[in-house]
Amino acid sequence: MSAALNNTSESLPQGFIPVMLTPFLETGEVDYEGLRELTEFYIEVGSAGLFANCLSSEMYELSEQERLDVTRTVVEQAAGRIPVVATGTFGGPIAEQAVFVKRIYSTGVQAVIAISGLIAGEEESDEVFLKNAKELIALTDNIPLGFYECPVPYKRLINSDVLGELVKTGRVVYHKDTCLDIEEVKRRIQVGEGYKFGLYDAYMVNAVASLQAGAAGLSCIQGNIYPELVVWICKHYNDTDRQDDVNRVQQFFVDCMDIVHAAYPTIAKYSLEKRGFPILTYTRRDVGELTDALKEGMDNLLVQIDKLQDELGINSIFKKYMVK
Repeated sequence: MSAALNNTSESLPQGFIPVMLTPFLETGEVDYEGLRELTEFYIEVGSAGLFANCLSSEMYELSEQERLDVTRTVVEQAAGRIPVVATGTFGGPIAEQAVFVKRIYSTGVQAVIAISGLIAGEEESDEVFLKNAKELIALTDNIPLGFYECPVPYKRLINSDVLGELVKTGRVVYHKDTCLDIEEVKRRIQVGEGYKFGLYDAYMVNAVASLQAGAAGLSCIQGNIYPELVVWICKHYNDTDRQDDVNRVQQFFVDCMDIVHAAYPTIAKYSLEKRGFPILTYTRRDVGELTDALKEGMDNLLVQIDKLQDELGINSIFKKYMVK
């Protein structure tokens, strides 16, 4: 798919944009057929868009060609039904990063995401980061971009002042926020007002607060374990008739923070497999052992999820996999 087919005329839609997993075969190769089925799963559950080739996708453990192939597979499977974004920066001089941004864009994604920790070194100032980010913008034609405050290689936060300068270029359409500070989130949302820009919060402790402050949506790892609940909260966070339910779901997000982060993304693949989705737990990243205790904890969480969804009237997508 050529860059000419990319739809760049609109902002990214509001709602849940999952950070996609990468399924692998027992041999360790990428399971492209499984990736197509996983893409369908995310679409069917109600995702507003897809974030391919991200940390949850084990992007650092993929070869350069696999990054392109994984992204292209997702774009082709989505077939324009919802937009796809993907990471396009993996270190080195900014000019080299710009070259790969263009290669990722050529797969047909709507926007290419830059990792904040790869734009400037950990000890370098915000001024250096801003200079380098603007250089990347200048070297990538009119490609819509986004930023991701990824924890690897280190978590570099883009404060609202810096983000505001980047948004003013008119090129930044997506920001995956990991600052964990709702007041800073509000400031970041404010600097993006009037632009085709959306902040998607990854921190589920602040899910409802961020959405009520004007966040475009959520882009969180929990969507790989209980996606229906993430979609539900994006739809109902401001529903005055269901605030008791909204508060209950928000508290659930808080209560299960520890288990969903343990041995991730292996534990997410385990949860999907346990609920009937055809995926192996094989993970290239070294994220620690999925112990029996973690499995038991996730098993208990899945029971809670099913109970909560039944009480909310959510018809779980996993029911169709359990009957296969």
